[in-house]
Amino acid sequence: MYAMFNDIINALKGLGKVYPNHELVSKILRCLPKSWEPKVTAIKEAKNLTTHPLEDLLGSLMTHELRMKDQDKSDHKKRTISLKASKDESKEESDQDEEMALLTKRIKKILMNKK
Repeated sequence: MYAMFNDIINALKGLGKVYPNHELVSKILRCLPKSWEPKVTAIKEAKNLTTHPLEDLLGSLMTHELRMKDQDKSDHKKRTISLKASKDESKEESDQDEEMALLTKRIKKILMNKK
C-alpha cells in the first residue's frame, strides 16, 4: 500500500502539487480498513499528527500488521482438533473410523468457514 501511495505522491509532486506531511499521514490513516480502527484511534490520540513523520507511521503500521498475523496463527493453532486412532482392523471399527474421518472433515470445514 505504501509503495503505491508513494508513487502517487511522487507523481503529484512532479505535477506541482505538494502535500504537507500531516495531510499525508491523515490520508493513510483514513484509507485503512475497519479492522485497523483501534490502531488508528490509538495513533491519533497518542501522537501529534502534525509533526509525526510518515516513515514512523509506516513502521508502526507494519509492526501492528505482524502482530495481527501472529495472533491469527496462534488462534488457528488453538482450534486444532485431534482424534486418537486405534490399530484394530475389525470391520465395525473400520466403519467407525470412516465416520470419524468424515466428522473430522466436516468440523474442519466449519472452523475454516468461521475464520
